[in-house]
Amino acid sequence: MKVLFAASEAVPFVKSGGLADVIGSLPQALQAAGVEVRIILPKYEEIDESVRAQMKTVKEFSVYVGWRHQYCGLQELEWEGIHYYFIDNEFYFKRKGIYGYGDDAERFVFFSRAVCEAVQHMGFAPDVIHCHDWQTGLVPFILQAHYHHIEEYRNIRTVFTIHNLKYQGRFSRELLQDLLGVGDNYFHKESLEFYGDGSCMKGALVYSDLITTVSETYAEEIKTPYFGEGLDGMLRKRDGDLVGILNGLDNDFYDPMKDPDIAVNYRNSLAKKRLNKLAFQQEFGLPVRAEVPVVGLVSRLVEQKGLDLVERILHEFLQEDVQFILLGTGEWKYEQLFKDAAARFPDKVSAHIRFQESLAHKIYAASDMFLMPSQFEPCGLGQLIAFRYRTVPVVRETGGLKDTVIPYNEFTGEGTGFSFANYNAHELLFTLKRALSVYAEPDKWAKLVANIARTDFGWGQAAKQYKQLYARLVPAKG
Repeated sequence: MKVLFAASEAVPFVKSGGLADVIGSLPQALQAAGVEVRIILPKYEEIDESVRAQMKTVKEFSVYVGWRHQYCGLQELEWEGIHYYFIDNEFYFKRKGIYGYGDDAERFVFFSRAVCEAVQHMGFAPDVIHCHDWQTGLVPFILQAHYHHIEEYRNIRTVFTIHNLKYQGRFSRELLQDLLGVGDNYFHKESLEFYGDGSCMKGALVYSDLITTVSETYAEEIKTPYFGEGLDGMLRKRDGDLVGILNGLDNDFYDPMKDPDIAVNYRNSLAKKRLNKLAFQQEFGLPVRAEVPVVGLVSRLVEQKGLDLVERILHEFLQEDVQFILLGTGEWKYEQLFKDAAARFPDKVSAHIRFQESLAHKIYAASDMFLMPSQFEPCGLGQLIAFRYRTVPVVRETGGLKDTVIPYNEFTGEGTGFSFANYNAHELLFTLKRALSVYAEPDKWAKLVANIARTDFGWGQAAKQYKQLYARLVPAKG
């Protein structure tokens, strides 16, 4: 079985969020499960020059973007056993950063057209093109609208994965019609039209053969108006083709036993983990106290992550005997919230308004608890990384957080974290205080961490589920 992943970012080449981690890790697990996977990405300037220098040109051709012919170079590179293709066009991709430009609609329509056109030049005939998020959401539509009459495309099937339904690639109808070169017959409620505009995400939901998202609970949530972002009706319509498959984690990259960024390597030893707490306190000017509970938060600082709840209870929570460490950037008001807290409570708060991977690892290792009170969370990687570093998650029961964190039961000793159901600031505060009360009983805390040590959220299980999904679309060969 041959699968081509089409995506806008992938570790180790370029990353803005969790999508890159998935595209960097899942193909390795699929290959181990017997699926031949190749990946196609834009060739951004952000990709390290030493890597770009190793790419070899396979073919140069033109791609239609509306009435315009645009140059496209198809380049390839083998990296750690995986075959990558890169779409080269300096006008669209030779710039700083990867998203956030005024012509993003044109850039990713070009990329989607280029993916479709490249199939006939890459010497690889995919059975399935697996598209990820809105940037490649129009690939299934373009295949049907422009390539269905070509023999080598007729048997290609498409899978689309929703990593976050909130980001949909919504643009004006006139713009998308011009870029795609299609008429009004494709802009109605059963096709690309979305409340008077056009939607790349909706195009994927209508035209792909199967739809997945990144946890079972999120797959159910997005069929409701609260989580559905205006697309819940379409998702209910395609209920039989929608599957939730929980993301995995790169266990080699997130391994406290081998992590070069932390002060002391460890696996299940709470004593060695505690040495990372002491090293962090010393490095960043907090009182050096082994016994104080440390709560960590590594996140984009946006409302989706539940920071409005944190804002309401932070002052009261900091009256407890705790330390709070934070890493992230985002909305100005939340950056200021944590800067102010660090200024007011210098012995309790260490706020780092930036993102740095090595510092994130230090925080996971130094923290006793990891906070994720998200409004919604399709899958979430933070809680899975916390598990690897034997740090206890405190989460809201939504999406992948609900699927991965088993609520602690003080009577049976079962559970892997603390959770609350309603999106309510004082439920969050109550849950944090409950976690602190269990932390104050070392035997109970050690048992809770031992439960976490038995979890495994590597990519193996997800790879099996994706392989079964592809098999639904591709008849067995031979």
